[in-house]
Amino acid sequence: MKTKSFSTFYMPFSKGKYAKKLVSDIVRDKYLYLLIVPIMLFYIIFQFKPMYGLQIAFKNYSLFKGIEGSQWVGLDNFLEFFQGPYFGRNLRNTLLINLYSLLVVFPAPIIFALLLNEVRNVRFKRFTQTATYLPHFMSTVIIAGIIVNFLAPSSGIVNLLIERLGGEKIYFMVKPEYFRTVFIGMNLWKETGFNSIIYISALAGINQELYEACRIDGAKRWRQTIHVTIPGILPTIMVMLILRVANMLEVGYESIILLYQPSTYETADVISTYVYRAGLQQAQYALASAVDLTNAVVSLLLVSIANTVSKKITEIGIW
Repeated sequence: MKTKSFSTFYMPFSKGKYAKKLVSDIVRDKYLYLLIVPIMLFYIIFQFKPMYGLQIAFKNYSLFKGIEGSQWVGLDNFLEFFQGPYFGRNLRNTLLINLYSLLVVFPAPIIFALLLNEVRNVRFKRFTQTATYLPHFMSTVIIAGIIVNFLAPSSGIVNLLIERLGGEKIYFMVKPEYFRTVFIGMNLWKETGFNSIIYISALAGINQELYEACRIDGAKRWRQTIHVTIPGILPTIMVMLILRVANMLEVGYESIILLYQPSTYETADVISTYVYRAGLQQAQYALASAVDLTNAVVSLLLVSIANTVSKKITEIGIW
């Protein structure tokens, strides 16, 4: 049988027919296209339009002169950050907090979803899901306030318990060595339940016939988890891991700002909080823009590397 060439398929849409068909499709599905308009406007106004201001990072920006009137200084703002006294400390704290979060916070929702998937009591399962989802929807200010009150040296429940057990009260919030543990523990409590939703959804999509085949072969629950459940959600895990690696230089600075103080800067001050102080408190907008632009470039490189490695090892990637 003779196959048709590409030109044969393309011919009906040539000489303006493709444009006419496109217009007719838009007219026919105009209400569906209208649904896309708010999303497009959001990205144009809040994502693409602000990119014009990225040139601030390469200028000696002045509010009175504006972007166009400010003097071009090239890479001076980047060099000021890299050669500054806080660069090493901020980079170290950012990487360590993200590394600890990757080792502790990232696998927690996966483990929680696997455990919850084994629960057969529907009422208990729903109660557990609701109780663990709630902290995510609470304001970061409220969560930080709860943590500070729980760890207060005089009336905090943690210190009262330590005192009852015969120990001495610990000033958690003013000692640098405790900050990372407190911060990661707060995020673990706040986000584990909510982040498990995507893994629970992935578990629901696994073909139940695979479990039936395992049971016929004599496999118990642990074997079923190893050979069916985990491979079934592996694509989801890898995609989430790639996105997590892309944010290795970004930390939730809102939580850190609410928890840290000058005495804990040694372990708490990260790149994001430095940008906040330099940009908003010290009005060094050009320096803050340069640091943030550096973060964006490094994040792009990290997600590209993580995606490439993932595709080579597991054949799973986000593009």
